[in-house]
Amino acid sequence: MKTMRILFFFFISLIVSALWQGCISDDFTDSPSDLLTFSTDTLRFDTVFTDLGTPTARLKVFNKASKAVNISSIRMRSDDGIFSMNVDGQSGKVFENVEIRANDSIFVFVECLIEENEDPRPFKVEGMLDFITNGVTQTVTLEAYGQNVRRLRGVTLDSDVTFTDEMPYVVFDTLRVAEGATLTLSPGTKLLFHDKGMLQVDGRLLALGEPGKMVALRGDRLDDVLPDTGYEILAGQWQGVRFGAGSFDNRMEYVEMQSTVEGVVVDSCGVTDRNKLTLINSWLHNSQGNVLRSEHSKVDAYGCCFSDGGEAVVWLRGGEHNFVQCTMANYYLFAISPESILTLSYLTREESSGITNPLMKADFSNCIIYGITSPITPGDLKDTNVYLRNVLLGVDGSDDEHFISCLWGENPEFETVRDEYIFNYRLKEDSPAISAGNPEYVTPECLFDMDGVDRLEWGNPALGAYAR
Repeated sequence: MKTMRILFFFFISLIVSALWQGCISDDFTDSPSDLLTFSTDTLRFDTVFTDLGTPTARLKVFNKASKAVNISSIRMRSDDGIFSMNVDGQSGKVFENVEIRANDSIFVFVECLIEENEDPRPFKVEGMLDFITNGVTQTVTLEAYGQNVRRLRGVTLDSDVTFTDEMPYVVFDTLRVAEGATLTLSPGTKLLFHDKGMLQVDGRLLALGEPGKMVALRGDRLDDVLPDTGYEILAGQWQGVRFGAGSFDNRMEYVEMQSTVEGVVVDSCGVTDRNKLTLINSWLHNSQGNVLRSEHSKVDAYGCCFSDGGEAVVWLRGGEHNFVQCTMANYYLFAISPESILTLSYLTREESSGITNPLMKADFSNCIIYGITSPITPGDLKDTNVYLRNVLLGVDGSDDEHFISCLWGENPEFETVRDEYIFNYRLKEDSPAISAGNPEYVTPECLFDMDGVDRLEWGNPALGAYAR
């Protein structure tokens, strides 16, 4: 019994001690030297579209003192109503007597809404967030760049229209180019698509960028998904571009397109004596499905980079296809594709009996096909019209009448670092693809790469989309 009584008083003393320590740790400091620290001194928003608002930005506020602090005031200052905040689940402009325990922290969430004006250029807006603790004022700067945009909802273009780079266009659903109409995108034009938005071309598309002023087709999220990592790493932000069966003579020159569900889809037309789509010095990147899918159509690509798909990066069935100085690469982040980077679904002579579509005709010259999946559809190309000339393939193999002067089992040494979300398909200085091309295959369309660099400046061209 005596032992039990001793243990009882021992545990009581521990509890009292813990409570006493808790009371001590919850004492409030009144020292002006016990200052707050912040996760950043300037909370920056990326480009903010007027009247659309932003995702929430997060500021972390630390109390590194040995006692609790009482923040007598958290207050917005000089922001003209642009910024709003949330503290402890409550929204407002002013908060008083906010406590942070010793060696603890709180989050302050900030949003930004900028009213529309007449300025076509990005414009800077600022606010101040003041924290007053023990008579000392500390300030975090709030900074954003507003951008007016043209909003497109349920728009069908039934006559010729030109979009310019004066300000971005935001597409909220489907932008449709009707049969007989042409949509021209001038150098530097930005078409930004909201969730499930897409471009449906039943007429004609002329996306005509130039070096340094590429046409941009991408999602409308311009903020960061991770610190210093933009939303462009996430596929599936918008649907993509689809060319209808009756659409011909489309051109995509110096276009940067990314973060789609299905990339560029060229619907079957069964016509190969008329060009359906020409791609020149463009980068099509990061799709949940295929980056480029073409069925029974005539498509030419010069100096283009097709990269990162959840399925085949380039998927071709039948038709006539010509790829010169192109890179096809797959380092897709979110899955390992079950398909080859270049997937060919062509009809053999036996299979084509009774089918009106002709056999596939496809040529690949001075190209790179490489990544974390197999480069090309397994199978025998004998008796097909498919030829690969001076192509780097990341598997072992040997040349024959369909694989001519190819580089087998080589790593092209891209600048890409997948684990760090760097997707750069230019070549390192020691790349075996440098000077491995045949200059006879360099056409006027791709003499200069998308950076404006002459491919023949060093003699034999490098393989792939980039001169270096």
